Amino acid sequence: MDRKNFLKTMAILPLGAAAMQLSSLKTATDAFSATDRMPVLFLGHGNPMNALADNSFTQGFQQMAKTLPKPRAILCISAHWETKGTFVTAMQKPETIHDFGGFPQALFDVQYPAPGSPELALETQKLITSTAIGLSNEWGLDHGCWTVLKFLYPNAEIPIVEMSIDYTKPASYHYELGKELAALRRKGVLIVGSGNTVHNLQLAAWDKMMLPGYAFEWAHIANEKMKKMILENDHQSLINFDKQGREFQLAVPTPEHYIPMLYTLALREKDEKVTVFNDAIVAGSLNMLSIKIDKA
Repeated sequence: MDRKNFLKTMAILPLGAAAMQLSSLKTATDAFSATDRMPVLFLGHGNPMNALADNSFTQGFQQMAKTLPKPRAILCISAHWETKGTFVTAMQKPETIHDFGGFPQALFDVQYPAPGSPELALETQKLITSTAIGLSNEWGLDHGCWTVLKFLYPNAEIPIVEMSIDYTKPASYHYELGKELAALRRKGVLIVGSGNTVHNLQLAAWDKMMLPGYAFEWAHIANEKMKKMILENDHQSLINFDKQGREFQLAVPTPEHYIPMLYTLALREKDEKVTVFNDAIVAGSLNMLSIKIDKA
């Protein structure tokens, strides 16, 4: 299935619109005053059906949530919002987007009515200076976002802004762009990347989906190498994932699920450690590896 069939046309809020009025800018400044540094997460979201499941992965999300301070808002970089240029959602009430097909009606019935945050959208736009950030009023919360955040914050009370992935840019661009988000961590914002480090749908053994620990050798090798690079802070090798050999090429046939991890890693500071959780490969070629970055 072509993922881009699910993308909607972006409507961009013009500069000078109500969201950009001086009163709104003052509200944004007041809303995001200084706080202690928030952690950063990368969440392997995997099969959308996890949203209805009680399994080791959803339990892992729930256990991790217990270790997190309550954020003022969440900025989520999802694998499932690719655009030309970079955008953030800027509406008050983002739609729950069911950007998939062929699943039971129960999954389409799930709603995650978290509020948006035009203030955080403006704050993000203001912080990033290397490129223009557009404000979108037409996207919402896609399944890369809501299928995992519903386990962290089941009451859907935390405001959420999504940031898109510019599919025209290389991995190094996304890593450097991630660094520009650092100030949000000290404004009460939880930054979450959502994707999968090993994600090859074409080679997935769907008949082995429920067989614990089933992994192709190349997927296992790629996962172990990636974890070593993550834990050793070898970000340059991870940025150059396309130069790491056959196993990486099979693990990352297209970059959209991998790139959200780079945003997360870019935010790691010198006094912080990485905690790995949900590290398991399913269907041979899909890894649920997730990480938390926080003070050591």
